[in-house]
Amino acid sequence: MPVYKYTAKNLQSEVIRGTMEAKDPAAVRRTLRKNNEFAISIREVEENRKPYKLKPMEISDFSRQIASMLSSGITMIRAIKIMEERDIKPAIKKVYGVLYQEIQRGNTLSFAMEMTGGSFPELLINMYKSGEASGQMEGTARKMADHYEKEHKLRGKIKSAMTYPVILFVVTILVVVLIFTLILPQFFTLFEGIELPAITRLMIGISSSMTTYWLFYLIGLLIVIALVTFLIRVPKVKLALDHFKLKIPKIGKLMKIIYTARFARTLSSLYSSGLAMINALTISGNTIGNSYLQNQFPQAIEQVRNGEPLSASIHTIDGFDAKLVSTIYIGEESGNLDEMLESVADAFDYEAEMATTQLVTFIEPIMIIIMAVIIGGIMLSVMLPIMTLYQNVG
Repeated sequence: MPVYKYTAKNLQSEVIRGTMEAKDPAAVRRTLRKNNEFAISIREVEENRKPYKLKPMEISDFSRQIASMLSSGITMIRAIKIMEERDIKPAIKKVYGVLYQEIQRGNTLSFAMEMTGGSFPELLINMYKSGEASGQMEGTARKMADHYEKEHKLRGKIKSAMTYPVILFVVTILVVVLIFTLILPQFFTLFEGIELPAITRLMIGISSSMTTYWLFYLIGLLIVIALVTFLIRVPKVKLALDHFKLKIPKIGKLMKIIYTARFARTLSSLYSSGLAMINALTISGNTIGNSYLQNQFPQAIEQVRNGEPLSASIHTIDGFDAKLVSTIYIGEESGNLDEMLESVADAFDYEAEMATTQLVTFIEPIMIIIMAVIIGGIMLSVMLPIMTLYQNVG
C-alpha cells in the first residue's frame, strides 16, 4: 500500500505531522478522524526516492519570478501555476506541482515548500515565513533572489578555479600509468645483465607489478575510493577534516574568509528581514558548510540568549575572520547592526572571490612540482642505466 504524509490538527488546534500507510487519502482521513484529528493536507510519498533539491541559481530564479509576479498584482497561486506551466526541467516542474496543490488547499507558500520534502533550503523557508508574517513577501523574495545568485557565483568561481588543478592531477595519474605499463617495459629489456641503480630497480618493480597485477590495482583503487567516501561521512572524521581545513598553512586562512563570507551574507539576509537574532544565528550556523564551525554555534547562541552581545558570542567561535567580530561590535555600538552586517557581507563576498583566486594560485605550482618530481624520477631511472651502457660500450 502507498505511504501518505499528512498534516492535521487535533481538538486543541495543535498541528500534527506524520506518515501513514493506507489504501487512499480517504482512508487516511477516516483514520485521523477516529483519533479526533482532522487532515489539512495529505500527499503520497514516493518511497526510496529522494526529493529534487533546487540548486542556488534555480532558487534565485524561483524567488525572482515570485517577486516579479507579486509586484504585477498576480496572486501567489496563479504565480506558481504559471511557473509550473513553463518549459522547465521535469524535476522542477514536479516540485512546483506540489507547491500548487498545497496552496490550493489554503496553505501558505512557506508551508507548501516544507511539504516538498527537502527541495527548498531551511534558510529560504524561514525567510518566506518571515515575509508572510510581515506582509513583505515581494521584498523578501527579491532579497533571496540576490542572496542565492551571489551564492551561485561564489560556488561557480570556486568550482571553475579548481578545475585546472583537478585536470592536472588526473592527467598526471594517467601519464604515470601509461609510462609504467607501456613505455618503461620496453626500456627495461635493454638493461638485462647490468647492475642497476636503486631508483631503476624500484621503477622496474612498480612497472612489473602494475602490468602483472593491474586488476588488483584497480580493485584496490575502488576500495580506497569507497573507504574514503564512507569515512568522510562519519561525523567524527568529518569534524576532524573540517578542523584541519582551517589549520592548513596559507589555505586555512583563505578557507576562513570563504566561510566567514557565507555566514555574514546569510545572517545579514535573515536579520534585516526581521527574524529574531537567535533564530537567525541558528539558521546561519547550519548553512556554513563546515561541521567544526557549526558545532560551536550552540554555545554562542546560548550566550546571546543569556544577554551577551553578538560580537562577544561570535568571538568565541574559532574559525572566523577577525574582521567579522570588529564590524559587528561597531554595528552594536552605533545601533546600525543591520547596515553593518550588510556592509560586511558585501566586503567578505569580494574577499571570498579574491581568496578563491589565491587558493588556486597556491595549488597550481604545488601540482606542477609534484608532476615534475614524478616524471623527473621516472626519467632519471631510465637515463642512469643508459649512461652506464654507453660507458660500457666506450
